[in-house]
Amino acid sequence: MLPHLALAIDLGGTKVASALVDSTGQVLTGSRFRHPTGASSSSEQLADNVRDLIAETLAAAPHGATILGAGIGTAGPIEQDQGRVSPLNLPAWQSFLLRDLVAQCIPDLPVTMRVDGLCITLAEHWVGAGKGFNNVMGMIVSTGVGGGLILGGRTVAGGTGNAGHIGHVEVAGYTTPCACGGTGCLESIASGPRSVAWAREQGWDGTTGEELSASYEAGNDIARAAIERAGVAIGRAIGSATALLDLDIAVIGGGFSNATPDIFDHIRNGVTESSSLEFVHRVRVVPSSLSDEGPLIGAAALVHHADMLN
Repeated sequence: MLPHLALAIDLGGTKVASALVDSTGQVLTGSRFRHPTGASSSSEQLADNVRDLIAETLAAAPHGATILGAGIGTAGPIEQDQGRVSPLNLPAWQSFLLRDLVAQCIPDLPVTMRVDGLCITLAEHWVGAGKGFNNVMGMIVSTGVGGGLILGGRTVAGGTGNAGHIGHVEVAGYTTPCACGGTGCLESIASGPRSVAWAREQGWDGTTGEELSASYEAGNDIARAAIERAGVAIGRAIGSATALLDLDIAVIGGGFSNATPDIFDHIRNGVTESSSLEFVHRVRVVPSSLSDEGPLIGAAALVHHADMLN
């Protein structure tokens, strides 16, 4: 039986990736491709890379397979109704009509776009650690901090499509300036680059998240303090979100969330510190069970599980 496939696209600050994903959440072997993005890219370069990526991916489809449509997961902010993207790390694409660009490449097929944090959450709910839960927050802790929400078994997009953007929720007790213009935002405290920057301010001499992780495992006091600081801040933000939304589970992925398994202990401690309310303490905090294919699986869920979308 020939598969029914979704064209999945994941746009981020350093790369754009795509693949074909079947109705069970499996990425089709040989269909996954990526091209660079980056802050120095022009609008034309970015658009050409997306067009080339789509052509390469569609060429990998088995003969006779059905392409149901395209799902786009993108760094935000977005303007969902208009299909526009304004990724903070891609200055050439401010209010860019990404959905229209993709639609031009696959005429007569539907194209659905959501922020990448929501796509991650959909992937975890579909085939990952959030499966079986109806009130889920998915999080990405990497170069930035993003998130998405499923409440009552349906996605929450908000008025513009940016709901769940927990990276730009302020965490009490912190005054770090954030690129968004806020102060004490979770992203400015707990992202990989900001944790590295904080450690360097304390006298640590490394330069990357990977080096920070290695120093943590080696017992370096500053590295251990930096990762604990990030974890507790993430936990406090999850605790506040749970007080508002009564979450069942928070599933966390992204490169910096893998710095050490201990970060999840620090996150859980942060949840406990955030509130004495028992319903807040009941939230489960777990690592993603998906590989780095999670964002593409989530983008495909926009097609295969369109009934969940608000």
